[in-house]
Amino acid sequence: MSSEPNPKIQALFLLWRRWRLKGKFLTALILVLAISIVSLPLLAHHGNAVYDDTKTITLKGTVTQWVWANPHCILHLDVTDDSGQVVPWIVETENPTSMFNIGWTKTSMKPGDQVTVTALQVKNGKPIGRIVDVLLPSGQKLVGKARLNLNSEDSSAK
Repeated sequence: MSSEPNPKIQALFLLWRRWRLKGKFLTALILVLAISIVSLPLLAHHGNAVYDDTKTITLKGTVTQWVWANPHCILHLDVTDDSGQVVPWIVETENPTSMFNIGWTKTSMKPGDQVTVTALQVKNGKPIGRIVDVLLPSGQKLVGKARLNLNSEDSSAK
């Protein structure tokens, strides 16, 4: 008997090994594609297209709730409009970590505080916005992360 391996068996083994490596590559490729597709909406979440970034609005009102939570901190306030009606507004800002790093805290506002909020309103006119800054009863101004788009032709402050 010869101690040399059978060439046919050796060729089959190489084919089988190559097939296994290709299978692992294809499995890894499919897994990467699946993760990419699933995570794509997470990137879309952070768009600001819903806000009119060409002008700001000023809201003077009473804090009803200050939510310090991920993914965004949210301020609820009651604002009296020009006709005397109380309109509940919701304005948001960034996550607590980002806000803490620029001077905001969980206790920055409490229900009953009279505040003045500068915000970007949503384009559909609903009482929802993104905080540019907040003037607290103490006179301290907290700056938000929203920015006015000064490159627009029709920029104006309300």
